[in-house]
Amino acid sequence: MGEKDEPLQETGQEEEKKREIDLNALFPEKEYDLNRLFPDESTKRLLYELRRNKRDIDRFIKSLHVEEGE
Repeated sequence: MGEKDEPLQETGQEEEKKREIDLNALFPEKEYDLNRLFPDESTKRLLYELRRNKRDIDRFIKSLHVEEGE
């Protein structure tokens, strides 16, 4: 069984690498090519995580405002 599990893990990792983050789609309000500005994959991942965390924080703050209004 251990031999069958290894190819599945490798395939998942390869798919993760292939899925490239499009910074231009993530930040559509910017007028310049962010993908050319930040070609490094780790920087793209960092910016993606930053955007996701900001969205989560905004939702949390909004939920606090809703609770205060009740």
